[in-house]
Amino acid sequence: MKRPVIAIAGASASGKTLFTRTVVEELCAEFSQDSLAVLEEDGYYRDQSHLPIKIREQTNYDHPRAFDHELLNEHLKQLKQGHSVEVPTYDYEEHTRSSVVRQVNTANVILVEGILLLADPDLCDSFDIKVFIDTPLDICLLRRIERDVNERGRSLQSVAKQYEATVRPMYHEFIEPSKQQADVVVTGGGKNRVAIEMVKQSIRSSLRDLT
Repeated sequence: MKRPVIAIAGASASGKTLFTRTVVEELCAEFSQDSLAVLEEDGYYRDQSHLPIKIREQTNYDHPRAFDHELLNEHLKQLKQGHSVEVPTYDYEEHTRSSVVRQVNTANVILVEGILLLADPDLCDSFDIKVFIDTPLDICLLRRIERDVNERGRSLQSVAKQYEATVRPMYHEFIEPSKQQADVVVTGGGKNRVAIEMVKQSIRSSLRDLT
C-alpha cells in the first residue's frame, strides 16, 4: 500500500501548525482519526543532554545541522511500511530532548510540518506533495514573540536576540530558497481557505483510493 507523505514547510511561526491542524481536524470529521498521522520536525532536534546548558543555549536551532533528519527520514520509511514509530519530544526550556516519546501509528496519509523539510534533498525525495507557507517575516516575528514568551518560557530580549542572530539569517540562507522545491506556495498564512481546501481534496482523493 502506498501511503502518501505531505510536507508542510515554511518559516518559524508562519502558520504551518495551524494549517496542518486545520486540515487534519476537518478531514477527521469525514474519515477515521487513524487515517492520518502527523509528525513535527521540531521533535527531531538533536539531543544535547551531553552538553552544558550554556552551550545548549547557543545552539543555532534554525540551521539544518540542528535536526536529526536521518531519524525523521527513517521514521517516515517505517510509517510507509506500516510500522509505528516512537517520536522524540523536545524540551525548549532545557534545550534538549525530553525523556518523553510519542508513539505514532502508521496511517493511510502522513503529514510532516517543519521549517527545513524542503532544504534537505533526502527528505524531499520522501515527500509526495510539498507545501510552503509563505508568510512575511515581520508577521512571523510578532507571532514568534507571542508563542515563545507565553508557551516556551522565553524572555522578549532572548527572542529578539535569537531572531537577529540566527532566525532571520537562516531564513534567507536556507528556508526561503527551499520554497523553490514546493509544489504549492501558500500566501496568507495558515488560514488560507483555498489552499486548505486544495490540500484536503488531494488527501481526500488518496484516502478514498486506499479504502
